[in-house]
Amino acid sequence: MAKGVNKVLLLGNVGKDPEVRSTPGGTLVASFSLATADRQKDQQGNWQDKTEWHNLVAFSRTAEIIRDYVKKGSQLYIEGKIQTRSWDDKESGQKKYRTEILINELTLLGKPSEGGSSGGGYSKSNTASFDQRTPASEAATTYADPGITDDDIPF
Repeated sequence: MAKGVNKVLLLGNVGKDPEVRSTPGGTLVASFSLATADRQKDQQGNWQDKTEWHNLVAFSRTAEIIRDYVKKGSQLYIEGKIQTRSWDDKESGQKKYRTEILINELTLLGKPSEGGSSGGGYSKSNTASFDQRTPASEAATTYADPGITDDDIPF
């Protein structure tokens, strides 16, 4: 079978503070949601904003960076790949699925300004980039995420 391409590029804002934990083997895992926005015209010709939520996961050094520097509202540029995992729900016995973005590269684009006086609140001097490839054995680790509610929307 021919090799395929599984690459995701995202630019968005973090929905809530990342959750960071360790696997039984000691590997650090960070998970969080990222909101991306798109603008489309409706049938009346009015612009409508549409927000899409993405579940993101990072391991090892990238998880440490996320733990130390990423908070709700942070703007990030992400490169990664899509992965869907499944498990059997212990309570209902039903098969559950979750699609996530496994982060390969993370760029911190700054943080919102505290005073609100500067346009946009981001500066190039606050930009940092990190690249962390995740071994396949770590990517198979299971973990739970409580989900996203309307209270998690950062804007």
